[in-house]
Amino acid sequence: MHRIFGTPFAAVYPLYLAKVERKGRTKAELDAVVTWLTGFDDEAIAAQVSTGASFAEFFAAADLNPAVAQITGVVCGVRVEQIDDPLMRRIRYLDKLVDELAKGKALEKVLRT
Repeated sequence: MHRIFGTPFAAVYPLYLAKVERKGRTKAELDAVVTWLTGFDDEAIAAQVSTGASFAEFFAAADLNPAVAQITGVVCGVRVEQIDDPLMRRIRYLDKLVDELAKGKALEKVLRT
């Protein structure tokens, strides 16, 4: 089991937020990305952060968007569509979406609409 699986989502969420805010994006845009991927609304995201849910628990409770197969590209030198472990692939999907948001892609393109 990879160590990120047990890492609390609450430990990483502020890092995602800092990354997108440094690039001029907002918390609302980050939450829109998380909502699109996981199906969590703003209250559910806040609950996941406040309870200290691990990434494994976070994604176990999530209802993934059926369009996740459209997320392709490289994160940390690995193509997300080629990651075998389903949980790691979901974590990397989130990383990829946050990276795209931080790089200035239009929210509509990040959300594959």
